[in-house]
Amino acid sequence: MSELFSLDGRVALVTGASRGLGFAMAKALAENGATVIVNARDPAALSAAAERIGAEALPFDVTDAAISRASLEGIVERHGRLDILVNNAGIQHRSPLVKWQDEDFNHVIAVNLSACFRMIRDAVRLMLPNKFGRIINTGSVAAILGRPTIHAYVAAKAGLHGLTRSTAAELGRHGITVNAIAPGYFATELNTALMSDETFTKWVEARTPAGRWAQPEELGGAVVFLASDAADYVNGHVLAVDGGLSVSL
Repeated sequence: MSELFSLDGRVALVTGASRGLGFAMAKALAENGATVIVNARDPAALSAAAERIGAEALPFDVTDAAISRASLEGIVERHGRLDILVNNAGIQHRSPLVKWQDEDFNHVIAVNLSACFRMIRDAVRLMLPNKFGRIINTGSVAAILGRPTIHAYVAAKAGLHGLTRSTAAELGRHGITVNAIAPGYFATELNTALMSDETFTKWVEARTPAGRWAQPEELGGAVVFLASDAADYVNGHVLAVDGGLSVSL
C-alpha cells in the first residue's frame, strides 16, 4: 500500500512555496520522493526555503505570462518532464466593500485565478505527451461558505474551484487529474492579522469542530495523496481540510 503514495521519479512545481502552505506542501512532496521545484517572487527567501527541503528554487512572478510559460518549459528541459503542478501562489486584500477599489479587486483576481488558469494551460501542454499529470489547486473554505471584507479572494477561489472541475472534465481522458484543496483556518503568515486578533481566534476555535487553528504541515497528507497513484480515480474534487468547519453550524 505504501507504494501507492510514493512519488519517486515524479517532478513537481509548487508556486508560492517560500513559506506557509506552499512550503509545507513542497516539503511533504519532497519527503515522499518527488523532485521538487519551489517558486515565489523573492529570490532570497525562496533560496532559503529550497535549501531547507532539498528543492530547486525557481523565482518568477506567476502573473507574468511569458516568464511563467518559459519557466515551465525550462523545468522539462532540465528534468525531462513535469508531473505535478501545485497552484498555490496567492494574495489577500481585506477591506469593507465600499472601500474596495477596482485595482485591488483586479489584482487579487490576477494572482489567485487568472495566473492559475495560465499555469494549468501551459503545464498541460507539457504533460499531454506523457499522458500523465497531477494538478492541485489551493482553493479555500471561504469559497464554500463566504466571508466579509475579502470579496476578491472569495470570488477568485470560487472561480478556481470551478476551473478545477471544468479542466478535470476535459483532461481526465488524457491521464491528467485536476483537484483542489480547500484549507480552513491555518496558522500562516497570510493570516497573521487574524491570529493576532484574540476575539477572532476565539471565534475560530469555537466555530471549528477541531477547536483550533491548523498547522501548515497538516496539509501535507492531502497534497501527497492527490499527487500520488493512490488518487488515480480522484478527479475534479475539492477536498476541504478545515477541521470540519464547512460541514457544521
